[in-house]
Amino acid sequence: MADSQASQQTSIEEVQNELVEDFQFLDDWMDRYRHIIDLGKQLPPFPEEWMNDVYKVKGCQSQVWLKPESVDGRLVFHAASDAAIVSGLIAILLKLYSDRTPEEILATPPSFIKQIGLDEHLSPSRSNGLHSMVETMFNYASTAKA
Repeated sequence: MADSQASQQTSIEEVQNELVEDFQFLDDWMDRYRHIIDLGKQLPPFPEEWMNDVYKVKGCQSQVWLKPESVDGRLVFHAASDAAIVSGLIAILLKLYSDRTPEEILATPPSFIKQIGLDEHLSPSRSNGLHSMVETMFNYASTAKA
């Protein structure tokens, strides 16, 4: 790995800690939801040809597509959703897990979900969808590692 970016890259755990700190500065859950939605608006465009059953995440009430790409031993994820809040959740997951090695992904569970309180403040269907997205990313990482 002659990639100098990898040595300078922030670990998943550090990104999770920053994320938790960001959310602690927001006063209430309306502000937190707005922040999540704003993050989703920053997702890069997702080509329409990728919006198919191959990349569709199962277990989400909203439509969610997640496409992995292997680049120099790292998984780069591309994703989109038809729901604003879910797009924001995807943006958070991409910030954590995209452009990481499969080993890094598999070694770092998403502790931010509990730390931020998403488990308690998302509807049960959104919470299930979030866990389905994480599970799908981890499945891609397991497959890439094998």
